[in-house]
Amino acid sequence: MAETVFQTGQDLYKALDKGFVKLVEFMGGDQRAVDSARVSFGSVSKGTEQDKKLIEYLLANGHLSPFEHSVFQFHIKCPIFVARQWMRHRIASYNEISARYTEVQDEFYYPEAFRVQDKINRQGSLRSGALEQEKMLAVYDKAIKASYAAYRELLEAGAAREMARMVLPVAQYTQFHWTINARSLLNFISLRADSHAQHEIRQYAAAITEIFRAKMPWTWEAWTKNNEKKPA
Repeated sequence: MAETVFQTGQDLYKALDKGFVKLVEFMGGDQRAVDSARVSFGSVSKGTEQDKKLIEYLLANGHLSPFEHSVFQFHIKCPIFVARQWMRHRIASYNEISARYTEVQDEFYYPEAFRVQDKINRQGSLRSGALEQEKMLAVYDKAIKASYAAYRELLEAGAAREMARMVLPVAQYTQFHWTINARSLLNFISLRADSHAQHEIRQYAAAITEIFRAKMPWTWEAWTKNNEKKPA
């Protein structure tokens, strides 16, 4: 069973076992994209129906710069291995908590189940009933606890935070602020909500999809329709 993504408050979604997606600030929206497109002709809004049709036209024909004027800022908490995939999306701004300045908390991702390597998609994984889940979780838990114990021991022995952190695994939770325009956010959703993306980051993409859908419903509807028309 997949980790549940559910809303816990306005613009706050849980993800995985200890993570979350929170919308900090939002600027613009569907109308901002419309106005940014119409300014090219010295024009203004022509009413809801015409404005919605304009958004559909822009997306269908690849005129995407108007969507760069709507901006989302998120607060993200996720495992480091998810964050490293996330930050490959470079048309955005990031500020991440630093383990040089703060001591790392005892917060690590524990999967609901281990998956086997997909033999067809070399970078992917599949669920399997053949794995000894209890045994694998015990191995995992032992490694996590040992790494954090080593981290604390190094700090207590006088090691600098920037060096003690080197023993910690990528399952450690991190937090960052992420500011991104709507055009780039649609690209993120397209890639990270896809079935080929890693299961864990897909949980975050699902939460972000819900936030985007709520904040820019015209754009989301048009973008979804446009994708449905594309050949598989």
